Amino acid sequence: MNDHRSDPDPHVPVAVNREKEHAIARLRAHYVRDDIDVEEYERLIDVAWAADSRADLERIFSRLPALPEADRPPVPDAGDETRHAPALAGRGEQKGTGFQIALLGGSDRSGSWVPPRKLHTLALMGGAGLDFREAHFGPGVTEVNVLAVMGGVDIIVPPGVTVETSGFGIMGGFDGHSQTVATDDPAAPVLRIRGLAVMGGIDVKMMLPGETPRDARRRVKEERRRRRLGRRNG
Repeated sequence: MNDHRSDPDPHVPVAVNREKEHAIARLRAHYVRDDIDVEEYERLIDVAWAADSRADLERIFSRLPALPEADRPPVPDAGDETRHAPALAGRGEQKGTGFQIALLGGSDRSGSWVPPRKLHTLALMGGAGLDFREAHFGPGVTEVNVLAVMGGVDIIVPPGVTVETSGFGIMGGFDGHSQTVATDDPAAPVLRIRGLAVMGGIDVKMMLPGETPRDARRRVKEERRRRRLGRRNG
């Protein structure tokens, strides 16, 4: 039984990824409810990303039970960037271990990429960047181990991912240490960042795709204002 109302013309092309991301969010809800196992969950994610129309997306749910209202993810609004959902990697796309080294130079990972299950980043008298805003995450935990020695590492993470950070600096700084930023989705990917900065720096920021640091600060302030108004009105 279908748990979501179809578009009046279901054969129009899927023009933007947010509709596929919404379908994947629905799949996560079914996975959390044990309607599907992890193998079927990953298979259906691949089907969702390969879909060419809304009809293709809706057929994914034809054999699944209807989701209760409380478990249904919000329908994305074309103008609402704050509902950004992380992209998920397909079956077999995520490697087990990866390395990033910035030695007397720079190294950046950004755009559409699939982080390995465990990523080791070293910045030795150099600078490294990790931008996860358009990354495709594998299910479960993705670990990032960072060592900055007389160098710097800038890490950008997107909303919609549970982020856990821990670490410290020795004659250096680790901005964003010992904190957890959780989402409302219990099946959201987890990004676990551990860092050590020795006469260097590690900086972790949460930003949406295309945002500048100034835009991100404004968005956070606006979200806090909305939450305060919601509590008052509630």
